[in-house]
Amino acid sequence: MFFKENMELGDIRKDFHSTEPLLTSMPTCTTFDYVLVGYKVSDVTDQKALKQNAFIQQLEKKKITVTRIVYDDKMFFGLRASNDMLQDYQYLLKVSDSCNWCGDLRGRPPQTTRIRIIHFILHHTYISNGENLKELLTKDVFETMFCLHEKETRTKLKKKWARWSAVCKGQPITDIQGYFGEKVALYYLWLGWYTKLLIPAAAVGVVVFLYGLAFFNTNPLIKEVCQSSIIMCPRCDKRCTVWQLSETCTYAKVSHLFDNEGTVAFAMFMAIWGECLMNGDNYMFIMFNWLHLCLTATLFLELWKRTRSRHVSQWKVYDWSEDEEELIMEILNDPNCMPKKFRHSYLRSTVVLILVTLMLMLIILLAQALVVFRVVAAPLMSEGNWEFMRDHANTVAIMFGAVLHYLTIQIMTRVNRWVSLKLCDIEKTNSFAATERSFTVKMFTFQFFTLFSSLFYVAFFLGRINGRPGDYARIAGWRLEECHPSGCLTDLFIQMAIIMLLKQTLNNIFEFSVPWVKTRLSRSTAKRLQRKCGQCYRKAFRDGQRAEPCDICNLQDWVSNYHLDNTDFFSLFNEFLEMVVQFSFTTIFVAAFPLAPLLALINNIFEIRLDAIKMVRLERRIVPRKTNDIGVWTKVLEVIGVLAVIANGLVIGVSSDFIPRLVYRYRYGPCANGSSLTHCMQGYINDTLSTAVVSHVAVRNDFLPNQLITDKGFNVTQCSYRDYRSDEDYTLTAQFWLVLAVRFAFVILFEHVVVVCKFIAAWFVPDNPLQVKNDRLLDKMARLKHELEALRIG
Repeated sequence: MFFKENMELGDIRKDFHSTEPLLTSMPTCTTFDYVLVGYKVSDVTDQKALKQNAFIQQLEKKKITVTRIVYDDKMFFGLRASNDMLQDYQYLLKVSDSCNWCGDLRGRPPQTTRIRIIHFILHHTYISNGENLKELLTKDVFETMFCLHEKETRTKLKKKWARWSAVCKGQPITDIQGYFGEKVALYYLWLGWYTKLLIPAAAVGVVVFLYGLAFFNTNPLIKEVCQSSIIMCPRCDKRCTVWQLSETCTYAKVSHLFDNEGTVAFAMFMAIWGECLMNGDNYMFIMFNWLHLCLTATLFLELWKRTRSRHVSQWKVYDWSEDEEELIMEILNDPNCMPKKFRHSYLRSTVVLILVTLMLMLIILLAQALVVFRVVAAPLMSEGNWEFMRDHANTVAIMFGAVLHYLTIQIMTRVNRWVSLKLCDIEKTNSFAATERSFTVKMFTFQFFTLFSSLFYVAFFLGRINGRPGDYARIAGWRLEECHPSGCLTDLFIQMAIIMLLKQTLNNIFEFSVPWVKTRLSRSTAKRLQRKCGQCYRKAFRDGQRAEPCDICNLQDWVSNYHLDNTDFFSLFNEFLEMVVQFSFTTIFVAAFPLAPLLALINNIFEIRLDAIKMVRLERRIVPRKTNDIGVWTKVLEVIGVLAVIANGLVIGVSSDFIPRLVYRYRYGPCANGSSLTHCMQGYINDTLSTAVVSHVAVRNDFLPNQLITDKGFNVTQCSYRDYRSDEDYTLTAQFWLVLAVRFAFVILFEHVVVVCKFIAAWFVPDNPLQVKNDRLLDKMARLKHELEALRIG
């Protein structure tokens, strides 16, 4: 399948005892690494032309080879790092603390390293007035910049990886690492591993769904709803009338698909999977499955750490430090530079904390606005002329609210990014890696609240703070929405399903179609240059000896890269954020949507190839980054794992009807008295309902006289509503307090047991395999012998 990355480990092993010199002489490079594009200015005295020339002169002073080629109204500057610069880089790596035993020390550094060096120098070069490249791009002195694709390697990746026909094949992680750098390779390695572990989660989710489907028509609770003659109180003010419980038979059946004993099992499994499994009415079977999966599924993150350590060890970047490489880049850029010292300001930290708090309050207010929308929309729809809308006003309001929530997410994503960048500017971190970590934490925090604030309301507050007949809770006169007598999980399912389907489907469509359309539109220009370059190519290589490409050959390559879709720091960050958010959906609140892992699995199978095609065929080459981990995302995933334990425990204990059913079965139901003639859950629905007497003054004031007339024209003297209250004085009954106590006891027990299993699994599965430890030991031994031999020879 597409998870065969580990098979490549044997192909990237190196000889630990090689005596090859560390700093060998380098052949002259005949290819360019980076291209800077500016506007052609005829007047040499123009300010843009002067700034353009001043910036290029600064680059040339830093030993960067620059080649100028004019094309139409553009000026292309081909950039290439000099051999002296690369030798300095290798020497500084050798004497560094954390980067001193990487593959870049032997022979000529790969193009990924050369690109990374030039990219850093470009962003840290200033002209005489203090303007840098970012400001020059803003003022249209330069138009854009990009690193170049390598034709041969790119063609190889197209055949092996970046095509739809390879969807069931393994990922060439080593080739990805050699072309796009370790950071991109680790993203695809993590995505492949995550997708692989979605298979058991998706299988269990389907089993849970089929379990509910198997008892679709025979479940006693569904029968009780469908055959009931109970009259329920009006669901809204004014035009809503009393209704029979049996009218919601279909809704009850749908609710059972997602709120059954199997759902409880699945929530516990996903809590352990994301950081074991229960099913059926047989609770011994539940505990057996749970224990079994605690031991076999272990922890997703712990297994990922082992996979990561094997690969970064083979890539010789196990101890790599991005901060230390940035210091080396600073010295290459300016030998007289001073390091950016670590600074901490309590004032700036306080300002950032206050601004983050205000931003989170704004996001929560938006979530509450969605609640108000549903509160207002439901009664308005129930008063409409469309019969279907009147009968399903609450469900339609929830669906519209979910769509509105999705639109809010799309808008707030851009706002969250802008705010996160501004907050990072206030912090003034001392390195790009530190800024990236800070930005990632802030951006994910804002996105998490944007995505899940509304879901938290639906999961834990919907139908629990709406009051009762005679004492309804209201917002500006509008009654708060209620849950269906069959439970509240269906509302949460609808919300999650719409958001997840819209987010995954539409995001992938736009993510792929935009660069694809742009590439198609620019194809004519590339073909014209290709025909022109063919003649020059044959002339240049007529003798069969490879020489440096001519300007026309270079221009063809540069223009073809120029017309590709642009990439930047956010290109890979957006991919990570999308998958981590999806990971949140497949672990948090998964009890309400057991099919979420299946949808995630199907999405990821195509997401891997979509991202590959986009990155190799449709986009400019992303700047390769050398790293040994996915960075702060590991910590984010650990936090999500903890939140999954808490959220699923609360969903089971608070949102679902698992605890009330359990209490009824063993305390109030037919089986509590030892009766075996009827089903243990017989009468459960009626037990969860309380009665409001219309003659009560407060109840009579809440309803209009026409609301208390049935479809057949009968006046009702009492109606039912979902709650545990006394029929006389409407006080909470002893059963309510017992159910509440058992809910809290279950949540505490659930979370403690799962957390203990989590830590046991983390202890039982070491982060580093023995093979990695032994390989690193041999690495260190080989290096020490090499240094000693070099000392004796010298």
